Amino acid sequence: METSALAQSASDRYPQAASPIHTILVLAAIGGWAICHKIFADQLSPAANPNRVRYYIVTLFYEWLLFVLVVAGLRRSGASVFIVLGDHWHSVRQVLRDIGIAAGFWIVAATLLWIFGWLLRIGAPGGNTQLMLPHRGIELTLWIALSVTAGICEEAIFRGYLQRQFMALTKSAPAGILLSAATFGAAHAYQGFRMVILIGLYGAMFGILAYWRGSVRPGMIAHAWQDSLNGVLASVMRH
Repeated sequence: METSALAQSASDRYPQAASPIHTILVLAAIGGWAICHKIFADQLSPAANPNRVRYYIVTLFYEWLLFVLVVAGLRRSGASVFIVLGDHWHSVRQVLRDIGIAAGFWIVAATLLWIFGWLLRIGAPGGNTQLMLPHRGIELTLWIALSVTAGICEEAIFRGYLQRQFMALTKSAPAGILLSAATFGAAHAYQGFRMVILIGLYGAMFGILAYWRGSVRPGMIAHAWQDSLNGVLASVMRH
C-alpha cells in the first residue's frame, strides 16, 4: 500500500502531457530534423554562393511543423498547450518580470558558455556553422524570424514538452532535465561533437530555468535574443 501511494504521488507530481507513443513520434521527428540539418549544412559547404534563404525557410517550416505535432498530441490527450508553456501572462508586470529573468539568465548563461567553450577548446564558429550565418537584407530578416521561431518552438518542444515527458517517465526532475538537454544537443549534431556537448549544457541551463520558473517564456525570450544577436553580429562583422 505504501509503495503504491508513493508511485501515485510521483505520477501526480510529474504527470504526462501526452502518450508515450506520441513522444516516440516527436523524438523520431526530431531525428529527421537533425538529419535534414546535416544534409543542408553539407550542401552549404561546397557552394560558392550558399542558398541560405532556402535553408532558413525550410528550417522555419520544420520547426513549426514539430510544434504543431506537439500541440496535436496534447489536444489528443485532452491537455492544454499551456501545460507546456506555463500560465498566461495576466499583467504587464508579469511580462516585464519574465523579460528581466530572461536578461539575467542570458548574462549568466553566456558567461558559463564562454567558460565551457574555452574548456572544450571551441573557438569562433567555423565551417558549416559559419556558412549558415546571415549576410544583410533578406537573409538577416529571415534569420531573425528563424531565431524567434527557434525561441518559441524549441523551448516549447524541448523544455515544455519533452522535459515534462522525461520527468514523467523517470519520476525525476534532474533526470528529465538531463535527458531533454541531451536530446537538444543531439538535435544539433551537424555542428560537431564538441558543439553537441556545449549545446547540451546550454539546454540543461534552459531546462533548469523552465523548471524553476514553471514556464518556458523566459527561456523563449533569452533563446530568441541569443540567436538573433549571433546573426546580427555576424552580419555587422562581415560589413
